[in-house]
Amino acid sequence: MSTRLILASASPRRRDLLARLGIPFEVRPVDIDERTPLSGSPEIIARRLAREKAEAARLMDVNAAIVAADTVVALDGTILGKPKDSEDARRMLYGLRGRSHYVVSAVAVMRPGGRAALVRHPLTRVLMRDYSDDEVEESIARGDPFDKAGAYGIQDDDLRPVESYDGCYCNVVGLSLWATLEVLRKADIDVAHVSFSQLLPQCATCPLRPDS
Repeated sequence: MSTRLILASASPRRRDLLARLGIPFEVRPVDIDERTPLSGSPEIIARRLAREKAEAARLMDVNAAIVAADTVVALDGTILGKPKDSEDARRMLYGLRGRSHYVVSAVAVMRPGGRAALVRHPLTRVLMRDYSDDEVEESIARGDPFDKAGAYGIQDDDLRPVESYDGCYCNVVGLSLWATLEVLRKADIDVAHVSFSQLLPQCATCPLRPDS
């Protein structure tokens, strides 16, 4: 019998990324307190939240394998969560504009029936372009910032907020595919069938690629 896999996230971006691996899974979001402190280590915060999500999902299903993740955006030591409202989104996007920051997306995997999570937390440095005030207002009017840490998506073809990045692209989207494959493999989940062609084009040059 094949392993049942649960994605403990409501994020459509994580769902779409995980689907690229060709492993059947069920989406079962969990309800935990995802509020982040205003400062602190983004790696520690992301790891803690990803682990807590995996543990909450385990309480709902004791036998399936679990994948959970959390993304943290850090600018000069300040943690940027999901914006609460338009003014919060405006503050974040203006603060990020033309500057570099760091994104950590921790991914936690639990073996079927397991209680301890295997966690990876890739870090990507992102340089934002000098987008205009009008572009910020248009993004807010579309509602794009409100479900994203830092109020932006690297994959946003309308705002196109990112000038360049150093590290894993998928990590900024919300789930590093190479890191996920690594922890799934360590959790004894069969990923041998996954082909490079299934991943994003950016995955070919990702520094997390095993043979890079």
